[in-house]
Amino acid sequence: MGSIDHLVVTAATVEAGAAHVEEALGRTMIPGGRHARMGTWNRVLGLGDCYLEAIAVEPGAAAPDRARWYGLDDREGPPALDHWALRVDDLDAACDAWPGAGDPLRFERDGLRWRMAVPPDGRLPFDAVAPALIEWETRPPRIANGGVTLSRLVLRHPDAHRLAPLIAGLSDDSRLLVEAGAASLAARIETPDGLRTLR
Repeated sequence: MGSIDHLVVTAATVEAGAAHVEEALGRTMIPGGRHARMGTWNRVLGLGDCYLEAIAVEPGAAAPDRARWYGLDDREGPPALDHWALRVDDLDAACDAWPGAGDPLRFERDGLRWRMAVPPDGRLPFDAVAPALIEWETRPPRIANGGVTLSRLVLRHPDAHRLAPLIAGLSDDSRLLVEAGAASLAARIETPDGLRTLR
């Protein structure tokens, strides 16, 4: 069964995404890296056994030969927590069990290697409330967290009755909660200053 790998804040610029996180959590994000295959870059913050990334299209980067992940080609609006990734041990088997996950693609940067399922149009099902699936071929990154940890990830969607069985079939991570409502994600994060919510 899969477990939460990372949370994703998308934004028009990586600086705006990081500022959104830092305002919500009171913690500074650190540089992550560049994703040449997708023409994106990120900043990161550890959350204990998972992490958080603020990601955006990298200015001047070569355009990919397919749609960028996380719907970044045509995203609009302010920075938001609007995607997440679920770590699985066997990406091919997970994609066979859930064809909507997308195409398994291989990525690497800075000594890290992983495979991730990316839909052909870059858009994840259930208005991106369903997870991106990731399989690490190297050890996942260990990122200092400054005392912040993920307590709960709330997945809301009008079709929660269909989303809940999908999530249950992919993961038994107790931090995941599926609720009915307008499509959105909300992360409840423990900080030295108390519980904060990132949306």
